[in-house]
Amino acid sequence: MELDFKEIITVGMVLFAVIDIVGTIPIVVDLRAKHGHIESEKASLVAGIIMIVFLFIGEELLNLIGIDVHSFAVAGSFVLFFLALEMILGIRIYRDEEASSASIVPIAFPLIAGAGTMTTLLSLRSQFHSVNIVIAIILNIIVVYIVLKSSGKIEKILGKNGLGVIRKAFGVVLLAIAVKLFAANVKGLFV
Repeated sequence: MELDFKEIITVGMVLFAVIDIVGTIPIVVDLRAKHGHIESEKASLVAGIIMIVFLFIGEELLNLIGIDVHSFAVAGSFVLFFLALEMILGIRIYRDEEASSASIVPIAFPLIAGAGTMTTLLSLRSQFHSVNIVIAIILNIIVVYIVLKSSGKIEKILGKNGLGVIRKAFGVVLLAIAVKLFAANVKGLFV
């Protein structure tokens, strides 16, 4: 077991940027307005379980269909790259699903534990120890829960401009991580 606080912080920041719970506050507020109560506890718990399970069986699923981790990590770096561009430029490439109800489905999946998060988890697994990733997931789920519980207050405090600045800042961080992930794994494709 390789417990490393630097890894936990790095992975936590990556997951925070990919999950983009602060950036999804407008969506959460809209869902609350449409459907009333949002089950923050249930959505957070289910998203955490999905991420941890995928972290451990995702690689076996890939092996089952004949894809190695390096290929998946390179593909993941492209997903992160486009997610980052979306965050920085304010364009919509990703998450075009329209939520029909404020339940586990639109919030836990795909908003929190969506395709970008899954790709990121397996990409991170190729570079970091699993125990640090699990701790980072748990820390992020706690943040997700707090944000879901207090989304109305956060929106009032930060305002649209504040949310936009945070989203763009994490977009730049995510873009740098995508480049690093690509560089670290592209060599493995040709070995």
